[in-house]
This record gives sequence, structure tokens and C-alpha cells, in this order.
Amino acid sequence: MQHILVIGIGAGDPDHLTLQAAKALARTDVFFILDKNEERQDMIRLRRRILTEHGRPGHRVVGVPDAERDRTTPAYTAAVDDWRHRRADLVEQLIAEHLGPDETGAFLVWGDPSLYDSVIAVVDEVLARGDTTFGYEVVPGISSVSALAARHRTTLTRVGRPLQITTGRRLAEGLPEGVDDVVVMLDGQAAFAGIDPDGVEILYGAYLGTPDEILVAGPLAETAPRIRELRDRARDRKGWIMDTYLLRRSTS
Repeated sequence: MQHILVIGIGAGDPDHLTLQAAKALARTDVFFILDKNEERQDMIRLRRRILTEHGRPGHRVVGVPDAERDRTTPAYTAAVDDWRHRRADLVEQLIAEHLGPDETGAFLVWGDPSLYDSVIAVVDEVLARGDTTFGYEVVPGISSVSALAARHRTTLTRVGRPLQITTGRRLAEGLPEGVDDVVVMLDGQAAFAGIDPDGVEILYGAYLGTPDEILVAGPLAETAPRIRELRDRARDRKGWIMDTYLLRRSTS
């Protein structure tokens, strides 16, 4: 039977690759790449390095342009559903045309496949259609959330208190009630600058695990302007930003 691997490859440091992921790479015949128009050259170079160092001799790489997603519509959920359906079309076509009998194919996922990534849902949809049959497994990776906590030498949770992971789009509505520790991802608009900073600390990281890494920590009221300045300068220089942060309310 054909087999598919969904492999987490870490947040940006090539040493984030786990032993399990390295072994999965070494048994893959063909790597499927959904190329994104906005994908950055340094991330492409890192992916190539990982495949060169850990891929088996003779492995193949097949790439196709990723499906476009409407990021302007207010119908966010419907837009994501439509995007995933069209991604499933691409994945089904890749497997049918490029994966031979008894071969193993793999999709590489930045960070961890279980955290704000659609590949697992897309693979499940392809299987649910019933036209393609294959086995598949997920190999976890080191997420930007884990990397953030490690770089700031902290834990994400405090004793007896919940942790919530959310997006910048949802944070723009305000800090959630009843939760004092909130990890924010996918924040394209610096939503942290729009919330009440009273009693809130931020632990911020951008380009985690890369030579361009930015780390800032401190009271939100004092550090938000500095973070915005560093963030804007870095995005102007690189053309993109990839950041994650922890907001922590004081409980004293």
C-alpha cells in the first residue's frame, strides 16, 4: 500500500529536526511540496538543506503551486474551507500521479503539523473521498510555541492555571476572560498593541531558531513600542514576519 508521512520539521533551526523526523525523511521516496507564492528564500534554503542532509539517496521532490486563499473576505471560515478543498484536489492529484505502488510520500510542515496547519485535515479529506487509498502517519515537530518558551527560559503554564493558544485575529477582540496566559500566533497586524496593557507581560519572539531571531520580554506597556519598531524594521528588510508571543497577566 502507498504510505504518506506528514512530517514536522521545526520552527526554523535545522537542529530542531527530531530523530523521529530524520528517520521518516530517510525512508521517504518522494517529497510533495505545495509551493506558496509568499514563501521566503531563506526558508526554501533550509528545506533544501534538510532534504540534502536527511533524505535518502535517489529521493524525488515534486512541487506544485499552492491553492490561493482569499484573505480579504469577512467570511473567514468559508474561505478556509474552500481553500482546503482545493488543496485536497492538489494532494489527491500529486499522490495519483507521482507516488508508485508501495512507495512512501511525505509533506513537510513547518513547526508541528497539529498546530495551525491544514495538511492533516487535507489528507483526511482525500481519504474520505474514497477514490484514493493509502496509510498515513503524522510525525510531530518542534513548534514555534515550544521554541518561544525555551528561548525565554520559561514554562507556558503556571500551577493550576489554563493556557490558551489563539490567533492575532481573535486577540484583536481582546484578551480572553478567565485566562491569564495566552499564546498568540498568526498575528499579521501586531494585535498586542491594541489591548489594555495594564498588568500584562509579553514574551515575544520572531524568526525563532534563525539567524534573524528577535527576542523581547517585559511589561507590555513598556515593550510594545519597541517590539513594533523592531518588527516593522525586520519586515521591511526581509519582506515578511513570522512571530509568536506569550501574553501573561499578573496574578498578584
